[in-house]
Amino acid sequence: MLSEFKWQGRTDEEDGKQGLRWHQVMNSTNSEPNFPNCHLLGLACDLGVKENKGRVGAQNGPKEIRSVLANLPYQYNVNLHDRGDINAQSNLADCQQEYAQEVANSLQQSAFVIGLGGGHEIAWGSYLGLHQAFNHTDAPTAGQKRIGIINFDAHFDLRKPAPNASSGTPFRQIFQHCADNTSAFHYACLGVSRMANTRALFEFALQSNTQFLLDENCCLESAQSLLLPMLREIDVLYVTICLDAFPSDIAPGVSAPSSLGINIKFVLETLRWLASQQTILGYQWPLMDIAELNPKYDIDQRTARLAARLVFESIDSRFS
Repeated sequence: MLSEFKWQGRTDEEDGKQGLRWHQVMNSTNSEPNFPNCHLLGLACDLGVKENKGRVGAQNGPKEIRSVLANLPYQYNVNLHDRGDINAQSNLADCQQEYAQEVANSLQQSAFVIGLGGGHEIAWGSYLGLHQAFNHTDAPTAGQKRIGIINFDAHFDLRKPAPNASSGTPFRQIFQHCADNTSAFHYACLGVSRMANTRALFEFALQSNTQFLLDENCCLESAQSLLLPMLREIDVLYVTICLDAFPSDIAPGVSAPSSLGINIKFVLETLRWLASQQTILGYQWPLMDIAELNPKYDIDQRTARLAARLVFESIDSRFS
């Protein structure tokens, strides 16, 4: 079920069009036909976090991110559209499928899609939507697009669904989906914490050819060296950012706060580099999402503001 957010905020009428903010241009009926489109879509869910024995409250994440985005300055030649939230009440798999369908619908309209979480169970829905849009039997280019995933995260999220899926299982589910469809599993995780992953998870990361950087080793040069081979092998890129990858003083409002974390500048530099490599390496980057914002534990909207900055910079890197 889709729910809508009421976009409102500050206005600076004295500055005219130069003073516009997101809430003033969102879902505009006067969209520019020559501008690219960016769609926001939320999965208001923490069923996966609860199943993973984490701190619940992430279901309010999408609304909180929008509340910060509303007052951001509008600085792009992009049409912004909010497609609402899928509200997850009881059945996680059904909600992920519904979210995936909405993602696919937006991708098939050639929009750049930004998913708003919610727990990291959003990743399974995002991937399914991407696969449906590009590689489903009904897609115009069925079976031709190789999907790559870059996850900024302290956790691999490669747990076995034992017995149920959770916020800790999405990339294991994707791995199995790739195996079932005889396609390669292209997955890189940047910011992995040694103290947040068991030996079993590190062993499966090696078995599945997961590429990763430990949090203490994250810098742009290391990311470039790690990612370039994968980027040369894919056609479509999906980027997902788990907010628990950042230090707990910067991102306290998450299910599992980090004791070390990665630098925001590193993530922003990597996002800009990924955008710049599209024309060079020939892949397209149509989808990203932000996961694990839990407003219940946030302080002064620090984590929500970080999420909004990541959304802002992602659009800027894609279209500036």
